[in-house]
Amino acid sequence: MAIAKRDEGKKVNSNINVTPMVDVMLVLLIIFMVITPMLNNKVQLDLPKVTAAVIMENANKEDAVTVAITRDGKVFLGADQVSVSDLGGKISDLMAKKTDTGADKSVYLRADIRTPYGRVMDTIDAIRTAGVSQLNLLTDNTVSE
Repeated sequence: MAIAKRDEGKKVNSNINVTPMVDVMLVLLIIFMVITPMLNNKVQLDLPKVTAAVIMENANKEDAVTVAITRDGKVFLGADQVSVSDLGGKISDLMAKKTDTGADKSVYLRADIRTPYGRVMDTIDAIRTAGVSQLNLLTDNTVSE
């Protein structure tokens, strides 16, 4: 009788297989790339379409102060609904926190195309009472052919 000797111990591979980890990371990267633009504009609006819009990159920054007005007249500061009477004080608090000399101290206003003009003007007045000197109106840019 012969004794069968197995050499499995010599074939052990001690390298780490990173392929599954890379696959998972690529899937997560794609998910974050798709979801991040959706998080930027927390309040969904139909913005007015213009042909001569100026691109404002600072409006997409995380610390940008954005005010949105929906078609039914609700006012949002970021993602939080606020009353027009409280808007000035809350914007003043946010501007006071921006102590950097290079910090963008402007406010970006997004208003639905069907928002009553009087409601937009009331909101602009509340923003101006907060001492904001730079107010930017955000629109959709259409390409004319």
